[in-house]
Amino acid sequence: MNTPSNLPPDASPSAESRASRHGHWWSNGWFLTLLVLVLAAGAYYFIWKRPAKAAGGAPAGAASAPARAGAGAGGSQRFSGVNGVSPVGVAVARTTDIDVYLSGLGAVTPLATAVVKSRVDGTLVTLNFTEGQEVKAGQLLAELDPRPYQVAVTQAEGQLARDVALLNGARVDLQRYRVLVEQDSIQSQQLDTQVALVKQYEGTVKSDQGNLDSARLQLLYSKVTAPIGGRIGLRQVDLGNVVHASDTTGIATITQLRPITVVFSLPEDSIPAVMKRLHSGAKPMTEAWDRDQQNKLATGALLTIDNQVDNTTGTVKLKAQFPNTDNALFPQQFVNVHMLLDVLRGATAIPSAAIQRSATGLYVYVVKADNTVTVRSVTTGPVQGDLTAVSTGIAPGETVVVDGIDKLREGAKVEPVVRGGPNDPALQQPKPGARGAGKRRSASAAAGAASAPAAGASAPAAPAASAAH
Repeated sequence: MNTPSNLPPDASPSAESRASRHGHWWSNGWFLTLLVLVLAAGAYYFIWKRPAKAAGGAPAGAASAPARAGAGAGGSQRFSGVNGVSPVGVAVARTTDIDVYLSGLGAVTPLATAVVKSRVDGTLVTLNFTEGQEVKAGQLLAELDPRPYQVAVTQAEGQLARDVALLNGARVDLQRYRVLVEQDSIQSQQLDTQVALVKQYEGTVKSDQGNLDSARLQLLYSKVTAPIGGRIGLRQVDLGNVVHASDTTGIATITQLRPITVVFSLPEDSIPAVMKRLHSGAKPMTEAWDRDQQNKLATGALLTIDNQVDNTTGTVKLKAQFPNTDNALFPQQFVNVHMLLDVLRGATAIPSAAIQRSATGLYVYVVKADNTVTVRSVTTGPVQGDLTAVSTGIAPGETVVVDGIDKLREGAKVEPVVRGGPNDPALQQPKPGARGAGKRRSASAAAGAASAPAAGASAPAAPAASAAH
């Protein structure tokens, strides 16, 4: 059989078979490539990714369970303890005396403040004090030009001497006229006139004496002295200036600092208790604290209470006095005042950190003999420092939880740790070489994390527990 000559070369039967085989190989090649890629990805996952997760502790789903378990039990071993027992800080309720204080805001007020002023006009020629100096009452502080007043004194003395001489002459004539009247040598009218003249001169002499005393007083006023004792402030007038008695600023200001008072306010509800103490003759102890109530500045005693209540604020003013020997209190300084009103004897006290608040009131967690906790409602009283008096709910000797309360529930098992006691982890001192050992242990733990899944599971929970603490 002859094959037609006009057929193309690739249209031969052998070409068709070769094209068919080539398409079949091409499709099989893509399938094999895809299969190789899938196998490579699987090998990469099982060889590299799975050991990496094992080193981190466990796969995501498996690691979440220990983390949740650790978080529910208090995080790391510090909170979850052993076998789910939570270590908590505790304190024992004790019997003590609690001071009852009333607190208010006040300002330091000096007992006396005086402006040093001149009583006469003149040029300031001398200043005998240093700014900020402690001065005594009557101490010479400044001097004015005394010459005008010395001249006035001399004039008054001359006028007085003249009038005294006239008075003496009139008295001599009066004595002579009395003799003549007795001899009936002159009329009695002349005697009466002379008597009036003597009285006139006596009045003139008195007036002159007053003028002389006034001139001397003006001369004395040219020397300015301290009206009170205390601390003198900054001077307001320099040397060479003319000062006047009508000046309002004065030369300087003196403020009495020892003793000093503090005027503070208390709510009007406190008036009966304060008045009861004052009527008993007691002077309640009063303390002045700084603005942040961190440092006690001075200790004094209550002086008195005001006679009316401020209607705008509903408060009453009280005044306390302080020795202020160390100048800790400064005029117009803002202070917090704590007044000791009473002392609560034999009160049951617990740390304030143990008291929690809920919608139903105040409560604490009490540790029972089997190391389980129970919720106890309490009624509180006065607070002193970090202690709070408890009226009802707690008896002396009972143990209350003060740290780790947020993880507790009714009946939870705990490991009590007395805060400040020998077992308090915060007070444990590292042993010699422990720091280096810790570093080596951390390095080995990081290297062998893949072989310790439990340790890896607890590691993520540790920061959360520390933050909660």
